[in-house]
Amino acid sequence: MPKDTITKVQEYKDSLITKAETLITKGFPEKIVELNELLSTAMFNERNFNEVHQDLNIPVMAPILLNNHDNDGNGDDDHPMPKRARKEDVSGTTVLTLPSGTVPCNKPLCEMIKVVKPIIRKLVEDSNLLKMWISFMIPKIEDGNNFGVSIQEDTLAEIQTVESEAAAFFDQISRYFLSRAKVVSKVAKYPHIDDYRRAVVELDEKEYLSLWLVVCEVRNRYSSLHDIVIKNLEKLKKPRSSNTESLY
Repeated sequence: MPKDTITKVQEYKDSLITKAETLITKGFPEKIVELNELLSTAMFNERNFNEVHQDLNIPVMAPILLNNHDNDGNGDDDHPMPKRARKEDVSGTTVLTLPSGTVPCNKPLCEMIKVVKPIIRKLVEDSNLLKMWISFMIPKIEDGNNFGVSIQEDTLAEIQTVESEAAAFFDQISRYFLSRAKVVSKVAKYPHIDDYRRAVVELDEKEYLSLWLVVCEVRNRYSSLHDIVIKNLEKLKKPRSSNTESLY
């Protein structure tokens, strides 16, 4: 292997270790304080569901009145409405265009998502950096004196769990838009059924609470990772003590 390549790889490892140690000692505490301040703002602290209620821009069509006709072609109120006509009236509306234009996304929730998504992405990136940092410090496999190595492995497993959970938060946001689109399409086809409209409201309220919870969970994950790393920093950096040979 060329010497220049080996040098570049070592420079990459050294820079990653430096970034990770700075992140632990400075970045994590600053992020925890930043998220605490964000959770105290009106956007996340008040959690008033009325603020995320939004009109769907899908009007309810005027009811269609069906008239009965007797054999002479005259309207006769004494005869009941034919069952076939009643059945045909229950079918949904064929949606080609909406009379009032497009159905917008929930604007307050979209504003919250713009704030939350970079926070989630940063947790994924920081977890990945921390994971590589610990991986580089794991010593070669030897017999005995592996207590420090087990601490490294446990910490690494915790970081991988946090990374997976953070990635799942992204999936949660995309699933919200997909679920809302399906319910809104039901409203467009059956505008006279109020339950579908209520389902959209309930879905928006649920997402509002979920976004607040995501920020709380991200703050908690930063706190737990900072705590476990600081408490075991000596063992993470030096899993095997240098004075073991004096025991024999």
